[in-house]
Amino acid sequence: MPLVPFLLYVFVTSFTPGPNNMMAMAYANKYGFRKSLRFIFGVTAGIAVISLLSSYFNLFLYSFIPKIKVVMSILGGLYLVYLAMRIMMNNPGGKEGHNEKSNSFLTGFLLQFVNPKVMLYGITAISTFVIPFYHSNSSLVLFSLFLAFAGFLGTACWAIFGAIFQKILSKYERAFRIFMGLLLLYSAVSIFVE
Repeated sequence: MPLVPFLLYVFVTSFTPGPNNMMAMAYANKYGFRKSLRFIFGVTAGIAVISLLSSYFNLFLYSFIPKIKVVMSILGGLYLVYLAMRIMMNNPGGKEGHNEKSNSFLTGFLLQFVNPKVMLYGITAISTFVIPFYHSNSSLVLFSLFLAFAGFLGTACWAIFGAIFQKILSKYERAFRIFMGLLLLYSAVSIFVE
């Protein structure tokens, strides 16, 4: 497994702005970190389920359509390039108002089933970096838990640093986005070089 590109992909995807991170930051700003933990744990559980479903979906495809590996590698690489361009070019959405009812475990969990970033995160990470090298149930579960843990770290960091990180990100947003985009481009290129 190309470990460095995999870890870069996980890092960039987990720590760049997205619905989970933005909502966690907003909840922590409004209700405090402790009260936002229920949302963060819901996000983490949702990412674990999505990653596990992605693992078995990809394994199913690899088992029944062996030639799909090349296609999935190409699609995964192209998605990484697309994601890198989006990160470098787009601005994050504005901070929306939230009510305390939506700051819950269930909201965080269910958000993952409509969050395209998490779905593509699981499918791309598993199909590009895991399934070509590992097929056992235990490895799929461990990688799914690792992806969920990385998601937890990213979401928790955005919540912890809520106001501080928001100020820093707004000041150095362009440089941050370019750096993260370049890391993703490196991951995409490494898929085809290996």
